[in-house]
Amino acid sequence: MANATTTMKAVQLQTPGGPEVLSLVDLPLPEPGPGAVRVKAHAIGAGGPDVLIRNGTYKWMPPMPAIPGNEMAGVVDAVGAGVSALRVGQRVLVSARELPQRGSCYAEYICVPESAPFVLPESIAFDDAVSLGNFQLALALLASNGNLSARSILVPGAAGGVATALVQVARERGLRVIGTASSDTKRAFALANGAHDVIDGDPRTLTEEVMRLTEGRGVDMAFDHIGGALFVACLRALAPFGMVVSYNIVSGPPSADVFDELRKLLGKSLAVRTFSIHTVDADIVQRRGLMESAIALMAAGKVRAPQATRFALADARRVHELLDSGGTLGKIVLQP
Repeated sequence: MANATTTMKAVQLQTPGGPEVLSLVDLPLPEPGPGAVRVKAHAIGAGGPDVLIRNGTYKWMPPMPAIPGNEMAGVVDAVGAGVSALRVGQRVLVSARELPQRGSCYAEYICVPESAPFVLPESIAFDDAVSLGNFQLALALLASNGNLSARSILVPGAAGGVATALVQVARERGLRVIGTASSDTKRAFALANGAHDVIDGDPRTLTEEVMRLTEGRGVDMAFDHIGGALFVACLRALAPFGMVVSYNIVSGPPSADVFDELRKLLGKSLAVRTFSIHTVDADIVQRRGLMESAIALMAAGKVRAPQATRFALADARRVHELLDSGGTLGKIVLQP
């Protein structure tokens, strides 16, 4: 399909830093080469990994100058020679987890290998599709214990993006979900998205509250992205053979000796797992299978994307100021 324009808008940074390093720029309109397709963006997801790219701390940094953005939903608008898997007009999701490097989605168009996009059913809106990466991650997190049977889980910061996906997938599987929240607004948000109980996240009271809600048994899995004292509180809140999954350490590692804590709780035979979705970077079948499962769940109405807050692509700096403040609820979507 011919395109009358020769340039496109994109958000780019020349060097890492604060939101001020993000600039709206004009770049040449990319043309798909053999085996590639061009996708015209209708919705672009904005989230935590984009901030890590912007401030230069992401362990999988793209080269500079860089375009942040890890999710884009849109329509195939051009195909290169030899493309047979996709056609012009198809609705698709582009996830940077399927690309050679992270980022590149804060743009009006992107060219990717034809094997990269996921076809979107009509029942999934573009704004909702850019939350699918969180559900893919949630499915992987819930499999961290080898898919052993479980009754309940603990989700600290239950109003967050990944946490919301975890809550919904776990509830759909019939698990009891206990979340934590730091405000009444976040508590209401977590409850509305499927948490059965939401308690205060203070590490000094967390274990006692979880034990009270589970009649002294504890939870089978706890998913900690905070670290610090909260990690140890999660460990103490586990049921026999339970596991804490650490998928981030926003507050830094715990100061307590974790192995010593495990030995103190030896009678419970507990486990700790560190987790990164990058573990499946080289496992195409597992990685894409997780996303296809997430798409199927959303298409069937078994999970739903959180409410989207829309901003223009040109407002990327403002969006990153909000992300830095940590006060956002739901998914932030950039509109090209």
